[in-house]
Amino acid sequence: MKYLTQFLRITAFTLAGELLQRLIPLPVPASVYGLALLFAALCLGVVKLEQVKDAAGFLISILPILFVPTAVGILENWGMIKDDVIPIFLLALLSTVVTFGIAGRVTQNLRKKEEKKDAAS
Repeated sequence: MKYLTQFLRITAFTLAGELLQRLIPLPVPASVYGLALLFAALCLGVVKLEQVKDAAGFLISILPILFVPTAVGILENWGMIKDDVIPIFLLALLSTVVTFGIAGRVTQNLRKKEEKKDAAS
C-alpha cells in the first residue's frame, strides 16, 4: 500500500505537469513541469522525501526498460534518420556534456551552500 500511495503522489505531479504544459504556451515538456513541481514541493516541505522515496527508487531501478520503446522507434524510422546520424549523435553528445557540466556546477554550489550553513550552525 505504501508503494501505491507514493506512486500516486508522483503521478499527481505528473498530471499537474501535463495540465501546465497545456495551459502555458512554452515548448517545455510536461514531464519537466512535473519534475519542477515535485522538486519545489520537496524543497518547500509540502511533500516529504519519505512520502515518495521508495516509489521513486523503484522507478529509477526500472529506468532502462523505459528506453526500449524509444530504441524500437529509432530502429523503425532508421530509413528517415540514417543520413543525419552523425549530426544527431554529435548533438546528443554535446547536450549530454552540457547537462553534466550544469548538473555538476549546481551540485557544487549546493554543497558549498550547505557547508556554509553547517559551519554557521
